[in-house]
Amino acid sequence: MQGLNRLVIRKRTTLLLLGIFGIMGVLIGRLFFIQGIKAGYYQKIAEEQRLRDIRVEPMRGTIFDRNLNTLAFSFDTESIYAIPYQVKNPKADAEVIAEKLKLSVNDVYNRLIKKTSFVWLKMKPLPEEVQGIMEARIPGVEVAQKAQRFYLRGSLAAHLLGITGIDNQGLEGIENYYDQYLRGIPGSEQAEYDSRGNYIPLGERRFIQAQNGYSLVLTIDQVIQYIAEREIEKAVLENGAKRGAVILMDPMTGEILALANYPTFDPNHYASYPSAVRRNWVLVDQFEPGSTFKIVTAAAAMEEGVVHRSSQFFDPGFLVVEDRRLRCWRAGGHGSQTFTEAVENSCNPVFSTLALRLGTDKFLHYLEAFGFGQQTGVDFPGEAKGIIPPRSRIKNVELATIGFGQGISVTPLQLLNALSAVANGGELLQPRLVKEIRSSDGKEVLNRFEPKKIRRVLSEKTAAELSLILQSAVENGSGNRARIEGYSVAGKTGTAQKPQGGIYGQERIASFIGFAPVEAPRVAGIIILDEPQGPVKYGGVIAAPFFSTIVGETLKYLGVKPQRKGEGMEQPSGESSVVVPNILRLPRAEALRILGQTNLTYRELGTGEYVIAQSPKAGVTVKPKTTILLYYDEASRYRKELSTVLVPDLTGLSLPEVEKRLTEMGLQLATNGSGIAMRQNPAPGSRLTIGATVTVYFVEAGKTKVE
Repeated sequence: MQGLNRLVIRKRTTLLLLGIFGIMGVLIGRLFFIQGIKAGYYQKIAEEQRLRDIRVEPMRGTIFDRNLNTLAFSFDTESIYAIPYQVKNPKADAEVIAEKLKLSVNDVYNRLIKKTSFVWLKMKPLPEEVQGIMEARIPGVEVAQKAQRFYLRGSLAAHLLGITGIDNQGLEGIENYYDQYLRGIPGSEQAEYDSRGNYIPLGERRFIQAQNGYSLVLTIDQVIQYIAEREIEKAVLENGAKRGAVILMDPMTGEILALANYPTFDPNHYASYPSAVRRNWVLVDQFEPGSTFKIVTAAAAMEEGVVHRSSQFFDPGFLVVEDRRLRCWRAGGHGSQTFTEAVENSCNPVFSTLALRLGTDKFLHYLEAFGFGQQTGVDFPGEAKGIIPPRSRIKNVELATIGFGQGISVTPLQLLNALSAVANGGELLQPRLVKEIRSSDGKEVLNRFEPKKIRRVLSEKTAAELSLILQSAVENGSGNRARIEGYSVAGKTGTAQKPQGGIYGQERIASFIGFAPVEAPRVAGIIILDEPQGPVKYGGVIAAPFFSTIVGETLKYLGVKPQRKGEGMEQPSGESSVVVPNILRLPRAEALRILGQTNLTYRELGTGEYVIAQSPKAGVTVKPKTTILLYYDEASRYRKELSTVLVPDLTGLSLPEVEKRLTEMGLQLATNGSGIAMRQNPAPGSRLTIGATVTVYFVEAGKTKVE
C-alpha cells in the first residue's frame, strides 16, 4: 500500500515538474520571440511612444525664366501646430487659441480633439499672433518653421506657373506637372517624451535633413511675357471681350516664349479668385478656329499639288455642296481671283473647293500629320486634344466646312504649332515650357531638353511658297493691320462663329496668327479675343493690331534688326506717293477718321454701317489726293450710275483746277505739258469707271497748240 502511495506521489511530482518545465519553456520561447525575433518591432513601438515626430518640409525648387530671372521660390515662415493628445483642456484651450489667431472656436476645438498625432492650426500667422501663442504657453501647441511658396512677379505668368497647396504640393500648372521634381523629400525632427507625454529637456533628439526640390528653367522670357500680358489686357478691355489670350513661340525650336491669359490672378492669393479665372483655357480648352485654319487647308492642297499661287478661282459668293449653299463672308463674292488673292480675301468657297479636291482621306491624313485631334505633348497638365469628326461622319458638306475652319475643334497651341511648321520649313516640333531641370541651388544643370522633331509635314518648297502667300495676306489682304514697320510678316486673320445649342449664334472669336520675319522666322504668335462686344468683331480689325505691337516689340527686344525700308512690303517713295490703308469692315466713322490722317480723298457709295469694299485695295501705292472709293453695300458695287462717271470738259482750266475737278469725281489725272488745258483723252462726255485716268494736255498761255 505504501509502495502504491509512493508511486502515485512520484507520478504527481513528475507531472508537476513537467508542467513547470513546460510553462518555463513557453515563457522562455515567448521571451526569445519578443527579445530576439520581434526585438526590432517592439523597439520601434517603444521609440514611437517616447519619440514624437514632427515633419520637416523641404524647400520647394525655384522656378526661373529662360534668363534665370526668379519667378517662384520658397522661404521659411512660422506656422502654428498642435499635438492633440498633449492638449490637457481642449475646450478651454480652443477659446484661447481662437482669440489669439482670430479663428473660429469650433474649428480649433475640432482640430484639437482629432485622433491624430499632429495638426496644423494656422499657416502664415501674423507676428503678433505668433507672439500671443508663445506667451500663452498652451501645452501641445507649438510654433514651427514651414516653407512657404512666393511668386515674385505677382500675376506674371500665373496661368503657366500654377499654384501650390499648404502641404507643399503642386495643385495646378507647371507646379503640378513637375511636382515630383519641385517638391523635394521631407525630413523629420524627433524629440523624447515621458510616459505622461511631457517633453524631456535633456532627452534624445533626432533630426533627418529634408532634401530640397530641384529647380526649373522655363522657356518663357519674363520681358516678352510682360509685353504679351500688357497688350492682351488692353485688347480685352478695349473690345469688351469675355477673355483673351496670347501665345508666342520660337518656330525653330518649339520653345514657348510667352503665354498670357486675361483675366488673370495672383497665385500668392489664389483663393481670392474663382477657379474659372485660374483655368489656362488656351491649353486645356478647344474652339472652332474659323479662317485661321485655312492655313492648314492651303498647306495640304499645295503639298498635294492641287493648287498653286496663281491658280484661278471664281467666287460668286457661295458654293453649292449637295443640298447646302455655303456662303462667302462677302455677299456677292470676290469674283475672279488667284489663289493668293483668295488667301488675301479669306474666301470661304475657295477653301471648301480645296478640301473637296483633296478628298476626305487625304485631308484627314494632313490634319493628323499636323497634330490635330491629339495632344501636342507640351509639358502642362490637362492639355486638350481637340476634336476631328470620325471618318464615317465626314460627308462632302462636312469636308467643305472643315476646309474653312468650321466643324472641327482645335487648341490655340495646336494651331500655332502647325503654323510654326510652315515657318520653319515643314517640320512639326513638340512645344515646350521647361528648358532645363537644375539642382536645388540652380547652379548645376541636371537635364536639358533639346528641340524635339515629331515629323516632317511639308516639303521646304511648299512651306516657303505658303509663307510668301501668307506674307501677301498681311501686306495686301485682310491681315493688313498686322504689319510691323521694318519687318516682313506672314499671317492669317480669323473670325469664327461660336456654336450655341447646335447652331451658330451671334458671338464671335476674333483671332490673328502669324510669324516674323518671313525670311528668318524668330517669333510665331497667336492672339485670340473671345466674344468681343464692340461694333467690329473681325480678327483682322481688332486682333491684328495687337499682334503687330506684341511681335514688333518682341523682335526689337530679341535684337532682330529691321529690314531696309521698302524691303518685304510696299512703301511710299517720299512725298510723291501714299500707301492706301486697309479700311475693310470698319465702321464708317472709323474709316473716315483713318483716311483723314492720310493725303487721300474719298468717295462714299451706297448705304450701310461698315465698309464692305474699297478701291484701290489696301497696300497699293498711289499719288497724293487719289480718291478712295468706299462701298457700304453690294448694290453700290454694281450700279452703273454709281460706279461710272461722265468725263467733264476740262479745256481752258488751269492744272490745279483740273486736278480739283477730276479728284471730286473719283478720276485720276495724267498730265502732259504745263499751263492751260487744251485737249483731253477721253473726250468730254465719255463714261469712265471711277478710278480711271484722264490724260490732259496743257499749253502755256499765248500758245494755240500742244507741242
